[in-house]
Amino acid sequence: MKTILKSAVAAAALLSFASITPALSAGVGACLITKEDANPFFVKMKEGATAKAAELGVDFKAYAGKQEGDTEGQVAAVETCIADGVKGILITPSDTKAMVPSIKKARDAGILVIALDTPLDPIEAADQTMATDNFEAGRLIGAYAAAKLGDKAKDAVIGFLDINASQPTVDVLRDQGFMAGFGIDVKDVKVIGDEVDPRIVGHDYTNGNSEGGRKAMENLLQINPNINVIHTINEPAAAGAYEALKAVGKEKDVLIMSVDGGCPGVKNVAEGIIGGTSQQYPLLMAAMGIEAIKKFADTGEKPGVTEGKNFFDTGVALITDSPVDGVPSIDTKEGLAKCWG
Repeated sequence: MKTILKSAVAAAALLSFASITPALSAGVGACLITKEDANPFFVKMKEGATAKAAELGVDFKAYAGKQEGDTEGQVAAVETCIADGVKGILITPSDTKAMVPSIKKARDAGILVIALDTPLDPIEAADQTMATDNFEAGRLIGAYAAAKLGDKAKDAVIGFLDINASQPTVDVLRDQGFMAGFGIDVKDVKVIGDEVDPRIVGHDYTNGNSEGGRKAMENLLQINPNINVIHTINEPAAAGAYEALKAVGKEKDVLIMSVDGGCPGVKNVAEGIIGGTSQQYPLLMAAMGIEAIKKFADTGEKPGVTEGKNFFDTGVALITDSPVDGVPSIDTKEGLAKCWG
């Protein structure tokens, strides 16, 4: 029987002020609010937004929650951006439901709000979402894992290392996509943990960092030491899971799959630490977000979505050096050339 492991999600009230530019002028102002500022994914996102803002002459400030799950910090950042009179806010919401009232307040003030990477719940709470197709990112690594195991997939022992108990949309999409790709009945596609497939050992929470990944992996191994497939929310969590497995001599017995495609993660794929990862393009997301804010300020025009989808799809590619039939992929050499560009 699958166990959902509960871990406390710290909601820190303090805001980490990630970068400061001079006070906003009468020109176009924009804010970027990320979940936290230590994760390399968000560092790259900030780089993309900063460079594009400088290119377009946009006054730019970047904020970050103190850690994953710091909703109060993100709310405080939104309030600051509203008070500054910015034209647009780019945000990767930690709690995709709890942030909706603050986002509504910003939009009511005439501010363009674009969710990056992580859709709000409901997605229509933002003016637009620019993101990886996170369900497809999960599906690719799930399909790859199933193909890699071949006939053994029917007897797989699977663990899931997720973000936190609030089940942010990005977590749900990747998790459920992995299941669909692997051939697991996902039940309610919007909920983690209602599936009944006996191959699933359980889910644990990582807060998207390596220490959380290590602890979560240790917890799942206590439930079933025979785990041989792990889905991880991101590559820092995957690195932590690998360390936990290595500590008990099981690092060669478990296929670790992940999502991110950052340079360190791609190198981990090349070294065999991660079996495969779905690469995202956060620098592109953030740069396009700044472009959309500038265009909105100049013309009043809001950005559109990818045809057939309710968001703008910034692309995804599976990276592995051991390709399988039926699952398109690129190798780590190409992945390193593209990592987070």
